[in-house]
Amino acid sequence: MTDPERTHSGRKKDAGFEWGALRTLARYLWPEGEAGIKTRVVCALVLLAMGKLANVYVPVLFKQAVDLLADKAPATVALPLGLLVAYGLVRVLSIAFAELRDAVFAKVGQRAIRTVALSTFRHLHRLALRFHLDRQTGGLTRAIERGTKGIDFLLNFMLFNILPTLLEIVLVCGILWGLFSFWFALVTFATVSFYIVFTVMVTEWRIKYRRQMNDTDQQANTRAIDSLLNYETVKYFGNEEHEASRFDHALERYETAAVKSKTTLSFLNIGQASIVGMGLVAVMLMAADGVIGGRMTIGDFVLVNSYLIQLFIPLNFLGFVYREIKQSLVDMEVMFNLLNVNTEVADPPDAKPLIVGPGEVVFDNVAFAYDERRPILHGLDVTVPPGKTVAIVGPSGAGKSTIARLLFRFYDVTGGAIRIDGQDIRDVTQASVRAAIGIVPQDTVLFNDTIYYNIAYGRPGASPGEIEGAARLAAIHEFIMAMPDGYQTVVGERGLKLSGGEKQRVAIARTILKSPRILMFDEATSALDSGTEREIQNALARVSANHTTLVIAHRLSTVVDADEIIVLENGRIRERGRHAELLIADGLYAGMWRRQQEDRQRAVAAPDEAGALPRPAGE
Repeated sequence: MTDPERTHSGRKKDAGFEWGALRTLARYLWPEGEAGIKTRVVCALVLLAMGKLANVYVPVLFKQAVDLLADKAPATVALPLGLLVAYGLVRVLSIAFAELRDAVFAKVGQRAIRTVALSTFRHLHRLALRFHLDRQTGGLTRAIERGTKGIDFLLNFMLFNILPTLLEIVLVCGILWGLFSFWFALVTFATVSFYIVFTVMVTEWRIKYRRQMNDTDQQANTRAIDSLLNYETVKYFGNEEHEASRFDHALERYETAAVKSKTTLSFLNIGQASIVGMGLVAVMLMAADGVIGGRMTIGDFVLVNSYLIQLFIPLNFLGFVYREIKQSLVDMEVMFNLLNVNTEVADPPDAKPLIVGPGEVVFDNVAFAYDERRPILHGLDVTVPPGKTVAIVGPSGAGKSTIARLLFRFYDVTGGAIRIDGQDIRDVTQASVRAAIGIVPQDTVLFNDTIYYNIAYGRPGASPGEIEGAARLAAIHEFIMAMPDGYQTVVGERGLKLSGGEKQRVAIARTILKSPRILMFDEATSALDSGTEREIQNALARVSANHTTLVIAHRLSTVVDADEIIVLENGRIRERGRHAELLIADGLYAGMWRRQQEDRQRAVAAPDEAGALPRPAGE
């Protein structure tokens, strides 16, 4: 698996990686079945050629006008006016062709950027949970952002700046050779070549500082996002200065690299100016000698100077453009590498949608390991009959939450099978499996949007009446209506403006709106106080009525009414049965029950012993 972040850091890559990025990009610029896009590409290339020919012809018209003006004969006085008008017209045409080229090609470039970004975004959502747990969100979003900007830069400068300039160099050298002599063409070509070689060599030397800038910029960005997303944790431990120090360390490294980049840029600019100056002086001396010797006219002198100035104006930006093109290719490669990351969990080619029946869920001898050296589940056999509730409990690390991830097919089992209504979930589409299951997780993370949007996320496109109905069933409608903005209340980053109980109710409403056949409650009340827990339990009971329900719980008080309780320890089933049966068995479950009851009694007694009032539920 390729690590996009390490690739971006500038490590040594195969020499052909740049051509690989260009070949990948070419597929988006010449897409199959897009005749309109292909037509635009051809038209843009034609306009490019016409614009460059007009640009090369401009100095010729200027030379002719100068020669005619130098002739003082009265009969020729009117002729330069026509040439000057033609000169202005051709110059306008050269600019017009370039602008038309950009206008025609704009849709091609923007469509390519949009398609690549969308493909990458979709692919990231297809990747297994393992990939996202190993990556930092800030780095991924930065990779997509830089990749799309790299495509935009590459199209604008390489396709319509560097390549046309190289074409113009060839045309100008040919014209100088044809009009004057081989030496004019040779000196011009040698000057331009030396200029390009010097620029490329110095830029290659400088590029390491640019890479350092990008690396430290990404580190600073990732650290800033991570710190701000964990704002509360930072405050809890009073680590504002620690976070600022880490951020400043990345900024300091960026500062050092940026200073070196700037000073070496000055060296590059001075060297480029020296090469241009020497080349101009050499060609101008040759042209002046030709004028004095009668072999050339004043117009020829102006023509030679105009061509050289015209060539070197775009080349002035060669160092910047070359460096940015190199960086754009690296950035594009990073983004394209994301597209090459193995999805790990994929639908088979012949996968069909899950046919949802009564909703029976079967874990048949399921084994699983995140790392083959450390198995998590060992031969798990559990059946959740249609319309029944089965609870899975056990100490931390027993493998409870792993079961939820496997049922949603975030990972594939390494042994056995999981079946819904007799169908192996590996043989049907992931989308249909997830559509059949609704979950209320332990940590409900909401989008930084309105309550309405977060509930509607269960079934985008649901009507306001359906959303309100779901909120009523989740016992949160009255709370929402008591807020100034009602359903349009923005919940903040990850829903931080709502309490834990309020977020859980939103999650329940979202699941109700989804209307799945199978429900899963993954530690849905473990982080709530007792009063809020009872309210949420009542809401969950209403939701799960007549649904196949799998409950993963740490608090045993939430599963006493389950039709069957599975007790896990170290990934194996140790006990199973109803609540009363397990208490009578006086095994692992009974021991957990007694400890939790003792903990609860101590928690209730502690405020009274301290002379303090109990806190209201939900605070």
